[in-house]
Amino acid sequence: MSLDAGQQTFGGMLVDHITCYVADLAVTTEWLVRGYGLEVYARSAPQAPDLRSVALGRNGIRVLLSQPLQGDHPGAAYVEKHGDGVADIALRVPDARAAFATAVRRGARPVAGPVEHGELVTATVMGVGDIAHTFVERPARSDGRPLPGLAPAATDPAAPDLGLREVDHFAVCVEPGQIDATVAFYREVLDFDLIFTERIEVNGQVMITKVVQNGAVTFTLIEPDQSQVSGHLDEFLKDHGGPGVQHIAFTTDDIVRSVDAIAARGVEFLSTPQAYYRLLPDRLTPLRHSVAELERLNLLIDQDHDGQLFQIFARSVHPRNTLFLEVIERMGARSFGSGNIKALYQAIEHQQGRGTDDDA
Repeated sequence: MSLDAGQQTFGGMLVDHITCYVADLAVTTEWLVRGYGLEVYARSAPQAPDLRSVALGRNGIRVLLSQPLQGDHPGAAYVEKHGDGVADIALRVPDARAAFATAVRRGARPVAGPVEHGELVTATVMGVGDIAHTFVERPARSDGRPLPGLAPAATDPAAPDLGLREVDHFAVCVEPGQIDATVAFYREVLDFDLIFTERIEVNGQVMITKVVQNGAVTFTLIEPDQSQVSGHLDEFLKDHGGPGVQHIAFTTDDIVRSVDAIAARGVEFLSTPQAYYRLLPDRLTPLRHSVAELERLNLLIDQDHDGQLFQIFARSVHPRNTLFLEVIERMGARSFGSGNIKALYQAIEHQQGRGTDDDA
């Protein structure tokens, strides 16, 4: 693709906010506030006829939860098809009008043209599956919180900060055979770069991963290989009703502190076999946090040429067992923990007495 002015239009994007349609606004709000320490900072008017919304945030994280109140609202169809989920990943850009015009000219399907909301300008196109992308243009030095149709809500200055900082990445599951077309869309329409690709095979299950990135926005695209054994990605596509965001990863500067605090609030994380930690010294040496700390909290560790990362996945509380959250701490590493997939499998095999010397 030849260079054009559009590439400057999309350069250095940020995640402005994440919009989720939900069936029960109160329950989902409680999940993020009580469990993860986000706080409600804005609400829709109580008399809103078709949609009730709250905006939550902490540090650089912004989440807009919306519950459709009428069956003819587009959000109602989304919830009916997918259950609760990410319907819009809003992208901060310098010029929303230019971003919309360029994206549509390059083939994106328009949803809503540019609209001014005071100093805020928004415009929306479709991305992958039923995920939209709203371009958001904010005035300089904006705090990044105001959203159309919402009024500020009082926050508690004494509410504890659990250490979650930013959105690290979105893991988006696509249908078999669609990952290359999805990569092409983000590269050719929104000027993302393909930064990582890998084919992972464990116990007959094959997952293809391709990561695209623009500025601070990262999508980890994952696709099952249906010529192999069916696995959890096939289950996600079936239960979710098509492609969509499988999980959202939040960064922290200290994963031990954050996960300790979040777990104390009742959030359940996935467990890790003890064998994973017994085999760990043969794989790598943690640069931070002791192996005992990692084992106590079921934290995973991986490394690449740039450094290490620590991560953990929360157990899904979604009624369909689809969307879940990840907490990740990076110490230079730019990859996404794919080494843990094989390491976890080897640990399970070892724990069940089927490990070999090669596994160690």
